[in-house]
Amino acid sequence: MDFDDYSNINAIRVKALSDATFSNEQLNHFHDLIYDQVISAAVSKLLKEYGSPPSPFCFFVMGSAGRMEQSIWSDQDHGLVFKTNSKDAQEYFLKLGKEISEGLKLAGYKKCSGSVMASNPLWCKSLKDWENQIGLWASESTWESIRYLLIFADARTIDGDHSLLNILKEKAFHEVKREQLLLRMLHNTMFLKKGVGLLGQLLVETHGPFTGSLNLKETAFFPFVNAARLLSFYEEIKETSTLYRISLLSEAVMPHKYKSLFSNNFSALLDYRLKHGIHRDYDSEHYVNINKLTKDEKKALKEIIKVGELFYEHVRKLF
Repeated sequence: MDFDDYSNINAIRVKALSDATFSNEQLNHFHDLIYDQVISAAVSKLLKEYGSPPSPFCFFVMGSAGRMEQSIWSDQDHGLVFKTNSKDAQEYFLKLGKEISEGLKLAGYKKCSGSVMASNPLWCKSLKDWENQIGLWASESTWESIRYLLIFADARTIDGDHSLLNILKEKAFHEVKREQLLLRMLHNTMFLKKGVGLLGQLLVETHGPFTGSLNLKETAFFPFVNAARLLSFYEEIKETSTLYRISLLSEAVMPHKYKSLFSNNFSALLDYRLKHGIHRDYDSEHYVNINKLTKDEKKALKEIIKVGELFYEHVRKLF
């Protein structure tokens, strides 16, 4: 496969996104289909140039893709784990990781600015090396290593042997519990940008290209996503979507009436972003221009933000 093949996949992606109106669930299944096509093209290229994969492997996505919470535009967050612990396997799968990353870029997914991609040896390892890496992150307990554990928590299999990722999820739960890291994880996610002021006004950007717009990612999404992710460690929930994580919480941790409140408002937030996000590119769709909202739409957004803050506060008190 070459440049043209990935560009053709991008053309399919652009046409479908311009022609269709998606729900969040439909949109994320569509992103998965594009990923499948890119991975298939990359595997075919490696097969021709270097032969068959030397080991069973699992390619997984993280971030909003891992949680199935991508919007129209999305960047890359992914990794790769393979069963055979050998130098040859490492070289092969690193080549595959780089090919997939380049293919995704050509298909319209910008590269991760923090290099959380299977093209980076940190995120492309054998099962044994991955287990060692997770253990190291937990024992180091630095701000950065805990951030890596939080990123990894959202890992979801896209292609390959899901059991390999399952083993790593179990390892992560065990290490977090053994090292008693939940409180440190909470501290790692405690900075939350206020979205509603003391007088009930929406707090918009005051300078830069998005002046007059509200940052939905930092003010609305982060409280829900961070709270549900922390609780997934607390109750050892392997599922990655925020809505699914909330649904699987025990009654002791989350009474049913609160589950409904938090789920309904997060679902409304996903719809809200699709309807009101700027959607020019990856950066812009995290923002909503409040001058284009009706009074009722502003009221609904304020309620979503307040419920997200309530959810995060519930977790803070629990820990």
